[in-house]
Parts: sequence; C-alpha cells; structure tokens
Amino acid sequence: METATAAACDAAGDLGSRRAACMAVGIPQATWYRTHRQTPSRPRPVRAPCPQPRALTLPERAAVTALLHDPAHVDQAPATVQAELLDQGTYLCSVSSLYRIRRAADEVHERRRQAVHPATVKPELVAGAPRRVWSWDITKLLGPARWSCYYLYVILDIYSRYVTGWMVATRKAAALAEQLIAQTVAAPGVPDGQLTIHSDRGAAMTSKPVALLLADLGVTRSLSRPHVSNDTPYSEAQFKTLKSHPTFPERFGSVEDARSFCRGFFPWYNDRHRHSGLGYHTPADVHHGRVDTRAAARAAVLATAYAAHPERLVRGVPQPPRLPGPAWIKPPADLEASAQ
Repeated sequence: METATAAACDAAGDLGSRRAACMAVGIPQATWYRTHRQTPSRPRPVRAPCPQPRALTLPERAAVTALLHDPAHVDQAPATVQAELLDQGTYLCSVSSLYRIRRAADEVHERRRQAVHPATVKPELVAGAPRRVWSWDITKLLGPARWSCYYLYVILDIYSRYVTGWMVATRKAAALAEQLIAQTVAAPGVPDGQLTIHSDRGAAMTSKPVALLLADLGVTRSLSRPHVSNDTPYSEAQFKTLKSHPTFPERFGSVEDARSFCRGFFPWYNDRHRHSGLGYHTPADVHHGRVDTRAAARAAVLATAYAAHPERLVRGVPQPPRLPGPAWIKPPADLEASAQ
C-alpha cells in the first residue's frame, strides 16, 4: 500500500515540489522518505553449530543409551540409575544429561495408564413454553449462630421463572432432593417425557438416587460443566432476588423461621414480582398462560392514552414491553453470533 502511494507521489513530484506532491496524493512526507530509504534485507549467514566442549562425545552418549536400555535399569528413573552407579563407583554424567539423552530418543513418557476423561459437553437447552426445562439448585440460609445454616432447595421453570417447588432443610441430602423432585414432577400439568431438569454438579445433584428417580419419571437430566459457575444462570438470578429482598434477614432464628419467611416470599415472587426478563409480567401469568391477555390489556390502555393526547406521544402509539421469548441455557455459538 505504501509502495503504491509513494509511486503515485513520485509521479506527481514531476509537477511540483515533493511536499506539494505528497499533499496531492494525501500521504505524509515521512511515508515517502521511509519508502525510499528502505534497503533490501540481507539474508543472515547460516552459522555452523559450535561444538560444546563439555558435551558428551558420541561414543559416551552411546554408552549411556546402552546402559539405560539395560534390563536392570530400563524401568528405573535416571536419578535412581545414577545413584546405583555411584554406589558401584561409576559416574557417567549428570541426571539432567541422562534425561536429555532419553528425551532426544523420545523415551520420556508416562508409562502408567492415565485416566482420560471425555470432554464435557456444554449444556444447550431451550424452553419455548412452560414445563419444558427446569433448573434446580441449593443455597445456604444463615442460622442464628455463626457456624449454623440451613439449606434452601428451589426448582425453577426457566421459561416462566415460576418456582415450582421449594424446601428448607437442615442438611444437604440426596434423599431430600429426591423427595422434592418427586413431589414437584407429580404435580398436574407436567408433560410426560418432555421435561428436562438442569442443575450443577453438587453432591445431591449427581447422586445415584436422584439419577434413578429422574430415569423412572421419564425426566431428562442435564448437568453443568465441571468448574463452570454460570451454567445455572436462572437459579442464581432467583437466589439473588431472594437475598436482595428488603425483608430478607441477615440470619434466621431457626429452621421454622426460615420456612415461614419462604412461605411468604415465594407466593410474592410467583404472583406479584414483575420480572424484567418477562416483559414485566409475573411468573404466574407466564406459567399459566395469562400473559397474552395481560399484554392485550396493556396495549389497549396505551392506545387509549395515545388517542387522548397524541401530541404528548410523538413517536406514535406506545408498545408494551415485549413478551418473553424462548429461554436458553447456553445458546449455540451460531445463535450468539447472530444476536450480536
């Protein structure tokens, strides 16, 4: 690019000064000077490798290789080989040289069988309607003493953000999780064979009783990737709403106190909380199919307001917030690219 521009500057230089020529083609003078001062790079001479006076000679390397291949030393580490040779009154080379010779022969490998874990698959779940994908998790609720806490189990529908089941217990246990999941899945309206339950890889989530229960119920189990903290975003967001509520205490006096608080919080969350991700509808309206009626009523109110004072709404009839679309857990890469 610079060469072509400098050539144009040379052609224009016949018509006037070099400065005027550079201004005519729109390049700085420094570009012209840099282009004309460049000299072709000279190839660097290939130097012969300088022999290292401290290096082992070829016969010495061959003797070390033969010693390492000896049946008495073939299964020993180089440090062990050198220690045995020293006890026999022989010194050939350092331990690092032994490793260097073995590495040159491609003989430094792990000989034992190593566990090879298959690559974990990124969970890509989509819910286009309620009762398709649920997410469940466990969070701590601080107890009266510094060392005490209770555990809140919550099952959430990711499409409607509706809490379908919850439980407060004094411990984490697969049996308690199994009981909660069985009761929640047995509720009316849950389609057979169409439900997926997603969770992280906690002990209760990956337990065998829970896995067998989900298989018996015809529910697909989905797990987060190991050491990935954002594969359960809906549950984490719901816990944040819970602990950010103005009435959430710093500590609970007892397990019954925690249960009493949750009995009041979750009806408020399901029936009264206006969720920004749901077009400021409540989770209950979305979960029970009342969202279209609510949205039509909002649109009618906005149309009436526009008809009364169109001069105040210069952009036309206002539109209510958009209705919720499909809810994703880790959308595919092509969908993320198209959204950006």
